[in-house]
Amino acid sequence: MARSHKLWIVSLVCLFSVACNGPVQHKKPDPTKGTVTGIVLCADTGKPARFATVTLTAAPKKDAKTDADKDENSGPGDPLPATEATVTDLDGRFRLEAVEPGRYYAFATLEGYLEPKMGIDPTRFGEKASLQERIRNAIDQWKSHLVEVRVSVHSTSEVALQIERAAEITGSVTYDDGSPAIGIFIQIFHKTEKGSLAKVGLSLNSDWDRAVSDSHGHFSVTNLAAGEYTICAKLPYESEDSSFRVFLGNTFRRKNAKTVKVQAGEVSGGADIEIPLSGLHTVAGTVSALADSHALKDAAVRLLYADDREIVREAKALDDGSFSFSYVPEDKYILQVSGAQDPEQKASETDSDNSDSAASKPVPARRYADRETPVTVIGDMDDIQMQLVPVPPEKPPAQ
Repeated sequence: MARSHKLWIVSLVCLFSVACNGPVQHKKPDPTKGTVTGIVLCADTGKPARFATVTLTAAPKKDAKTDADKDENSGPGDPLPATEATVTDLDGRFRLEAVEPGRYYAFATLEGYLEPKMGIDPTRFGEKASLQERIRNAIDQWKSHLVEVRVSVHSTSEVALQIERAAEITGSVTYDDGSPAIGIFIQIFHKTEKGSLAKVGLSLNSDWDRAVSDSHGHFSVTNLAAGEYTICAKLPYESEDSSFRVFLGNTFRRKNAKTVKVQAGEVSGGADIEIPLSGLHTVAGTVSALADSHALKDAAVRLLYADDREIVREAKALDDGSFSFSYVPEDKYILQVSGAQDPEQKASETDSDNSDSAASKPVPARRYADRETPVTVIGDMDDIQMQLVPVPPEKPPAQ
């Protein structure tokens, strides 16, 4: 994922997550600022939403630029520094003191009810859109669940918020020997307008895993908007992109996964997955230079499906050039190695005793050509040799 892509995801998580603002703080009244009070009700019961989180988000200004927009290397920052948050009481009421004057959007979240980070579709954001454009797009998508608030100096703005019951998908995960699969991460994907399956939400890293199977293998994924989804079971280790996963319908391929449609407030059960214990193999080997067989560490190694080049596993070669993928289903693949290079060596590393400056020049990094090879997995493959040739140095431009 490109750095700019990561930046806007981080910023949007900050937009719709109290966690980005730290713990909720109760501020003292400030006559130079305003106050926001109100109540949150549950649409399905008409009762107060007790201990719901209320978030106040500053409305993005036209042509506004955040630090992340100005400079990708400056870090994600917080594009909405004036955001405030609090929790409702037993009557569903809340109060925010010392709010900076300005225009805001208010919304509330509570377990079992709709929440923006689960309902907003990030695939609707254009790849070339600026950070502010993406934030505005996210707000537009969730506009019907937001209440605009204008805060003035030394005044109180009253807000009435309503939360709507979300959809829920439940099921169980078992192994093919009948035992419950305990502690398995559950990921969820939604069908986009274009018909593809994309990850749900604006969360990062482990937050993609919306549920974990319990001691009986059961799980529940909540807070979903109405739509069509699939779920997958992921082993509780390895990185998100490289882990072994089984999708609904007991398939290893996302494109072959079964889907389930849910309506607002509906609980859909029976999303069961069986994890196989047989027919899975190890694919391992080493990455080295063809000339002298020295190890090429940190090279990117990927296992792709041969038919559509979907990534199945990916990892970095270790210091000795070795790599290993576990639990690989029987299928036809492409093994791909890219980005291999010998690091630049400093003069002190090449010849520490040589005082001749010409002879003590650092040795520049040497890049190696990418390589792919077809692999048919029908059993364990433990000794695949991926030997690479160096990329010819670029010729200096003619004088």
